[in-house]
Amino acid sequence: MNTAKMTLAVALMSAVMLPAATFAADKTYQVTGKVVSVDDKTIIVDKEGEKFEMARTADTKVMGDLKVGEKVTAHYSITAVKVEVKSEKAKAEEKAPKAKTDKK
Repeated sequence: MNTAKMTLAVALMSAVMLPAATFAADKTYQVTGKVVSVDDKTIIVDKEGEKFEMARTADTKVMGDLKVGEKVTAHYSITAVKVEVKSEKAKAEEKAPKAKTDKK
């Protein structure tokens, strides 16, 4: 394959793959319900008895008069802040008695 064809192939693959990676990182969800609480930092929406609490930042776009009692559709994303692995192997190691060493 000559250089021009290789460059074109890489450019096409990048054009297809980069947006896919971007969309995966920016996946959003939505919930429609009534606002039960709103302040400068938090919005809580009640959907049929299930409450969705979302952070509100300076980047949150609000279209309309956001207040308690209003029906809204909120778009949100989920981001992991901390992940603690609880594998069976780690549990077994925690429960195993520690070996004693004799000091002379």
